[in-house]
Amino acid sequence: MDDSVAADDELLGFVPVPTTARRDGWTPDRQRLFIAILAEHGCVSAAARAAGMTPQSARRLRNRPDASAFVRSWTIARQMGRDRAYDEAVRRGRGVTVPVTYAGRVIGHRTRLDNRLLFAACYGSFLDR
Repeated sequence: MDDSVAADDELLGFVPVPTTARRDGWTPDRQRLFIAILAEHGCVSAAARAAGMTPQSARRLRNRPDASAFVRSWTIARQMGRDRAYDEAVRRGRGVTVPVTYAGRVIGHRTRLDNRLLFAACYGSFLDR
């Protein structure tokens, strides 16, 4: 079985942590949204903000003794997000084609390199946030 298929199955089988019924708390929908955003970007703080929560409360939820399914999904989603972020940084670092305009008309195209992104991708500094 392919590793990416296994990872997707694990995320799809995610069982939210049982919490008290609070409108502003970690509802099952917020937990699922958090995991989905984390799988896209790999950034805990961005995923928590997207779910309307804080990174600290996400880590508290993760540290609960009954959160084993959440922890597994978190781990898989974070790695998936980091892989996507790495691939995107390398792609952009190798160059993005942008139009060259003169007097309001496109006269050509140029490849704009971003060595900082390529450097960050190679050394992983952007992944630790």
